[in-house]
Amino acid sequence: MQSRTGRPRSAGTDTAILDATRAALVELGWSKLTMGDVAVRAGVAKTTLYRRWSNKNELVVDAVAVIFDELRLPDLGSLDADVQAVVLQFAALLERPEARTALMAVVAEATRDEALRRRIRSAIVDRQKRLVLEGRARAQARGELPYEDDPARAALRADLIFDVIAGAVVHRALVSSEPVDEAWARDFTALLLSGLTPSVP
Repeated sequence: MQSRTGRPRSAGTDTAILDATRAALVELGWSKLTMGDVAVRAGVAKTTLYRRWSNKNELVVDAVAVIFDELRLPDLGSLDADVQAVVLQFAALLERPEARTALMAVVAEATRDEALRRRIRSAIVDRQKRLVLEGRARAQARGELPYEDDPARAALRADLIFDVIAGAVVHRALVSSEPVDEAWARDFTALLLSGLTPSVP
């Protein structure tokens, strides 16, 4: 969301606008959703809306980002358990109609809009990489993962881990429409942590 000078923003107004955006997206779809419709649903003036978001793309991405900000990485005592828990949490979030519809809408629209892709990366992807960084740091403190001396390589590996987890869960839940249940989360996590090559006994 853009910061503007002037009167302080109301968190309640922001919440009402983002809630209205997700509801409109579920009901109308991307193509029919307008800033005016969101303003009416949220009970605010269009000028209030445009002071916060300059266009529909920014508004919808921020409405999606708020959903994913709900994700938390639990501390269950092991990297294996932590990963399984966040995978199941992510899948449960994608079961919500507003999350499913909003995410698929912005991803589809982003295929032809470079500015929207950048917005998705900064508002959603980069923010959610905190889970990978937090999980890795916790696992390193437990002695489950080694510390890395090369910051560039560490950043690249964090990107890769995020892409693998997010990509697998989104594909299974939204593309394949298969369940992300405890058994799948357990098998996926085992594959993620061990790699494709089985360990030698």
